[in-house]
Amino acid sequence: VVTLSLLMYPVLRSLALQLHSAITGSYVAGTHSIAFINCLNEQIAKDIARAIMDKKLAAYVNILPKSLALYFWKGELEESTEILLLVKTRTSKIGELSNYVRSIHPFEIPEIISLPIEQGNPLYLKWIEESVPRD
Repeated sequence: VVTLSLLMYPVLRSLALQLHSAITGSYVAGTHSIAFINCLNEQIAKDIARAIMDKKLAAYVNILPKSLALYFWKGELEESTEILLLVKTRTSKIGELSNYVRSIHPFEIPEIISLPIEQGNPLYLKWIEESVPRD
């Protein structure tokens, strides 16, 4: 029973948040997220961004220009330029987004991290909700 309760918690929490939002008309913090995905170059960034949009895993993707990156890889300090994607989506889609990007990304271990959106323009957040299908 405890295991079943724990497995059902995300589903029940999601339903409770949707109900709260519908009743109050207010945004529930964390309902949407921004995912950060690094790419080797602009063409790869565009290809991944388009693939994400084609799968309707996001409402909006920014492709930010080249930035310098320093990181440790296999014990060595590396330096490279990268393109960063900022992906706006439902928090509930982050797992699916991450799995999909890992399946198409050329990096052995691509950076795919996300942060919940705590607040924002209510109309923009509603637009994200309308643009990305529910699970």
